[in-house]
Amino acid sequence: MVYYRRNRVPGGTYFFTVTLANRRSRILVEHIDELRASFREIRRERPFQIEAIVVLPDHLHTVWTLPENDTDYSSRWRALKSRFTRRLRAQGAPLLANSKGEYTLWQRRYWEHTIRDDEDLEKHLDYIHYNPVKHSLVSRTADWPYSSFHRYVRRGWLPRDWATAVPDSDDLGFGE
Repeated sequence: MVYYRRNRVPGGTYFFTVTLANRRSRILVEHIDELRASFREIRRERPFQIEAIVVLPDHLHTVWTLPENDTDYSSRWRALKSRFTRRLRAQGAPLLANSKGEYTLWQRRYWEHTIRDDEDLEKHLDYIHYNPVKHSLVSRTADWPYSSFHRYVRRGWLPRDWATAVPDSDDLGFGE
């Protein structure tokens, strides 16, 4: 069995990428209300701050800050994945189960990165907000509805015209 080493900083800020097993699926955006409700419920049960988030059809990126003296993001992710899956099943979504009877909606693992400093945080926030443009889902960041970018604009932290598609540019120097 492979043991993953996860960095754990009490009250830390972390960047995550969480992906569906089927990379062609659009279930996250097709069921955005269920995903949002799952996040709300888990945050009530096990608080954490969402600094930024973007939900794409088959994966999401987010930055969380945990409460002081708390390092347990793993159980939060386990609960979020489970809650969302149960919500979809309750609606009759056709989800496949494996030989153990587990639904195979999500990839088992996720990417986690501990934010080191303000510059690292800014790069990851930019990565999150630019991601729909990077994946050619929209040509302007403001056009993707499932992003904390809109909250940043409302608060005056970013201008509405912050980012548009850059021809022939895959590496803009931010994020992972």
